[in-house]
Amino acid sequence: MKHPCTADALPYSNTMLVRFSDTDAQGHLYFANYLVYADEVAGFFMEELGFSAMNPREAPCFIFTVNINCDYLGECRAFETVEVRLGYTRLGRTSADLAFELYADQGTRILARGSITQVFTDKDSRRPTPIPAQFRAAIVARQPALAGT
Repeated sequence: MKHPCTADALPYSNTMLVRFSDTDAQGHLYFANYLVYADEVAGFFMEELGFSAMNPREAPCFIFTVNINCDYLGECRAFETVEVRLGYTRLGRTSADLAFELYADQGTRILARGSITQVFTDKDSRRPTPIPAQFRAAIVARQPALAGT
């Protein structure tokens, strides 16, 4: 997947403070926590767009992560602030892709970039279901380049 680096392609950002417990024996952020940070910030973005990602009981459907990948480009240590930038790059009928980038030093040093593929599923059958119309519309309103996808 191509990883966009523009504000339009990655319109949402939030910061995470690296806790000591998020680091490994080498003293830097444990590799899996880069993905945790990206997933948490994706949830914040979905909430901002009107999808109740943090409270699945209120959401119209579930979202399953079916693929996630990450290229590690730098390291950070405990008590550094990490900025996560992300946005949707593809909207399918029942699935969507997000791209993410993690930065340190007030956005001047890239740490990682990757993508997440989400599948929207019916809560009872757990089978793929169309992306809710209101959520799709909110994504397109925030990222007009995705209109018509």
